Amino acid sequence: MDFDKIIDRRNTESFKWNYYDEDVLPMWVADMDFRSAEPIIEALQQRVAHGVFGYGGPPKGLREAITQHLAYRQNWDVDIDQVSFISGVVTGFTHAIYSLTDPGDKILIQTPAYPPFLASPKMAGREMVINALVQGADGRYEIDFDDFAEKIAAGVKMFILCNPQNPTGRVFSREELTRMAEICLKNDVLIVSDEIHADLVFSESQHIPIASLSPEVSERTVTYFAPSKTFNVAGFSTSVYVAQNPEMRETLTNSMRMLLGHPNILGLHAALAAYRHGQPWLDEALAYMEKNRDYLAKIVNQDLPGIQMAVPEGTYLGWLDCRDLRLNVSPHSFFLEHARVGLNDGADFGEAGEGFVRLNFGCPRATLENGLSIMKSALEEHLR
Repeated sequence: MDFDKIIDRRNTESFKWNYYDEDVLPMWVADMDFRSAEPIIEALQQRVAHGVFGYGGPPKGLREAITQHLAYRQNWDVDIDQVSFISGVVTGFTHAIYSLTDPGDKILIQTPAYPPFLASPKMAGREMVINALVQGADGRYEIDFDDFAEKIAAGVKMFILCNPQNPTGRVFSREELTRMAEICLKNDVLIVSDEIHADLVFSESQHIPIASLSPEVSERTVTYFAPSKTFNVAGFSTSVYVAQNPEMRETLTNSMRMLLGHPNILGLHAALAAYRHGQPWLDEALAYMEKNRDYLAKIVNQDLPGIQMAVPEGTYLGWLDCRDLRLNVSPHSFFLEHARVGLNDGADFGEAGEGFVRLNFGCPRATLENGLSIMKSALEEHLR
């Protein structure tokens, strides 16, 4: 796989590449600028060649391929009847809020948070409770366990976990996950775990599904993930959830059945090919993006004055702390205007994200180098 190849995405429907004017380099939306694995493309071509696209469900072998993937990559033993499908992870955890809690219930999230985490509880008529992650001297985010325990004990019904964490790139350790899980079990709190970046973890870290910690934890947990981030097939809107508690699984299956829809047959075939045959591509992509990550961290921390970045342990997203720049505008606006680089505005990730930007390094190295170079030039001009 030639991950250095630059592919023109402006002639497609890409939200990432068509949102801004053509002179803006987009480094924001979390999809990769890499061609998907050839087995996925070939499987889709074969299915399209059949020519009939009637109603359908998961193809034979898909659930088995997913459970084998979970066992191989995450050391998680899941039965095939515990695997279900939904059209998106955001759709999934929003569905879980509606299905497993009642209006007025408290939902705890950790910030900075992926924007739909901030919106979903409020839209569902629930009360959002925030456990803010805290930064150490090195910029690495940690869990404030005293605050977590206090707020969980104050009547929280559901905890929505994001691991690997978006936008900080933290991959929580077994000790951290165990401590959170024990607090939730003690207080009879449900865990909804967004693990969409579970396979995008770098060599020094290991992803541990929180539901894999113990049977007791799995009974209180529903886990959402997808081939979308892992294999760069986000446009197929095909996601997976694992509910090992049969009563929880039945509730989720039956609730809002006619409102949610289901993944389309091409997305399901793409998922089958990805989980069966995409492992070599994924290994190469991870190795490539780890080098991108290391290059990004080096340039940000050495060559971009006023900006710091803790090295992400997972995802392909850099979380850049621009607060020392003391700009009169948000860093997102500054880089958009002065460098013509489109980044995610940290303020969209909650109050804890103000003064930050999120940068997507799931791209060819030349694209990353270009973006950082023009950001550096904009900063040098600003500091004159």
